[in-house]
Amino acid sequence: MEISNLHFSFWIFFAVVVIAEGSRIDGVPPPERRVALFVFGDSFFDPGNNNYIDTTEDFRANFTPYGETFFHFPTGRFSDGRLMPDFIAEYAKLPLIPPYLDPHNNLYIHGVNFASGGGGALVETHRGLAIDIETQLRYFNKVEKSLRKKLGDAGARSLLSNSVYLFSIGGNDYIVAFDKGSTVLQTYTETEYVKMVIGNVTTVLEEIYKKGGRKFAFVAVPPLGCLPHSRLARGDRHGRCWEEASALARLHNKMLPGALKKLAIKLKGFKYTVADTYTLLQNRIDNPSKYGFKEGKSGCCGSGEYRGIYSCGGKRGQKEFELCKNPNQYLFFDSYHPNQRAYEQFAKHMWSGDTQVINPYNLKQLFQHDTSSA
Repeated sequence: MEISNLHFSFWIFFAVVVIAEGSRIDGVPPPERRVALFVFGDSFFDPGNNNYIDTTEDFRANFTPYGETFFHFPTGRFSDGRLMPDFIAEYAKLPLIPPYLDPHNNLYIHGVNFASGGGGALVETHRGLAIDIETQLRYFNKVEKSLRKKLGDAGARSLLSNSVYLFSIGGNDYIVAFDKGSTVLQTYTETEYVKMVIGNVTTVLEEIYKKGGRKFAFVAVPPLGCLPHSRLARGDRHGRCWEEASALARLHNKMLPGALKKLAIKLKGFKYTVADTYTLLQNRIDNPSKYGFKEGKSGCCGSGEYRGIYSCGGKRGQKEFELCKNPNQYLFFDSYHPNQRAYEQFAKHMWSGDTQVINPYNLKQLFQHDTSSA
């Protein structure tokens, strides 16, 4: 009898182990641990999607010296190393979130990154050269179907509702408004144009909500007029920021929370937060030494005054470029994009900062928020 009990206990134990392991097939974690990060946006978030589309080198960063600080090879990130989503995934105890278009990526269980350098909220922004937000939504819809096949309807719904949807969008829509030959700001008032951009974004959010998404996070559009390229393009002999460009960014950042608040009223369980990365970047431009940088106006990599000519890597029509010895000392890595150190500082503020930096939740709180009643 004792032997029979022993055998019985063994088989019960064996069955439990098999069931537990079965829930981890293909790297799928058990239900209580299922949370993911889905990333949408532009070059501030692109981990290399543009490596896989038919575009020009202006919209790629898959060549040296990009990636030199952390990866030690170019991944397609517009940085010397990691980006904000890379750090946020680490803080959330998730693996590095891969680009959607990477042909080796088909699991999606920890999330996926749809962002594209040059991408905008408007289809017209860099049309044919980058992946706009509506196309990124179509990619997400394909991922949602894949997750339903893998996890079942209930499992996919649980994962999607507990996950965080992170956005960096709008900057390119406003940069192109100041391109030579653009008539956008003659056709529309600034307020009308910003409403168009935000309207396209909120339409995407509503579609993600229909698929189960509940928790959305945004970074503010940065001070566009203070990027090294903008200082050079303005042609001001004193090197002042291009105020009109930064003013359009500020208008976007002022109007976005109101639009998100309306969605929260309209959609049950809809949670959102916005990080004031405009101020975080502006503070470091104005007072770089306070944040550990030696230079806040010029890029590390590029050419011309402020290294504002977008020639980093020598593949964008100008072979000659300058590269600083220590990217960590420069707030900007190239003519448009901050370096890894700055992105890490921003990500830390977003993860655990107070409401002066990210409001109404920080990302740690947003990840932990229970959506079971939503």
